[in-house]
Amino acid sequence: MLNQVHEMKRHLILAGLLAFATVAQAQNIAEPDYLDTKCGDKLTVQPIVHGSVVLTQGDQTIFVDPYGGSNAYQDMPNPTIIIITDIHGDHLHPETLEGLNTDGTTLVVPQAVADQLPEKFAENKVVILDNGDKKKVNGLRITAIPMYNLPESEDSRHTKGRGNGYLINFCGTTVYLSGDTEDIVEMRELEEVDIAFVCMNLPYTMDINQAASAVLEFVPGIVYPYHYRGQDGLSDVEQFQELVQEGNEAIDVRLRNWYPGN
Repeated sequence: MLNQVHEMKRHLILAGLLAFATVAQAQNIAEPDYLDTKCGDKLTVQPIVHGSVVLTQGDQTIFVDPYGGSNAYQDMPNPTIIIITDIHGDHLHPETLEGLNTDGTTLVVPQAVADQLPEKFAENKVVILDNGDKKKVNGLRITAIPMYNLPESEDSRHTKGRGNGYLINFCGTTVYLSGDTEDIVEMRELEEVDIAFVCMNLPYTMDINQAASAVLEFVPGIVYPYHYRGQDGLSDVEQFQELVQEGNEAIDVRLRNWYPGN
């Protein structure tokens, strides 16, 4: 019965997200940021919607959890890499994936995602990473980081080992993508993260207080709150920003509109 309730709630939130993603196709998405890296080429950060972001540096364009329909990506370079964190529909979204030009694209995914990829991607290079694995992909070092709910249980929304957060190293500049996680020890123990994307949507991940506490422990240079729409609407990312900056004013908290139309 509990699993049925979880599944019903998951479908409700996904339906709401899809509605907002449709709006994103019709309206301008957030403006990109251009961030310095340690090798000269700037890193472009383009928020899309919810947990979807495009990272571009030099000849590399990475689509993270592409979602919201392919129209949201029509003005961007074709992806050289697609990274997917989990099997849920706001991360692995077949309709969006199938609408993208992925000729020559490498997919980086956990095994659970690989098992559910559309047939279209049978000819693509698929790199499967388990929690803790590290691999160079197109010259970029990518590390899979655990993401899961607490307390750990077999019927949790995000079980340990199924999905991945990721570290991506852009020639010495490290980007952390939390995926759907709670305030786990593996996140708190991260070191030398330059740019972090941290989720905060109840009841699926963590609240703003947990997220702020974790950020204050692993101390990224820049943090983007993302994936912050939950069952009760948008999380208070302004309060998250205040909590972080009260604890460490050197951390640059960047608020961007991940939900066009709100």
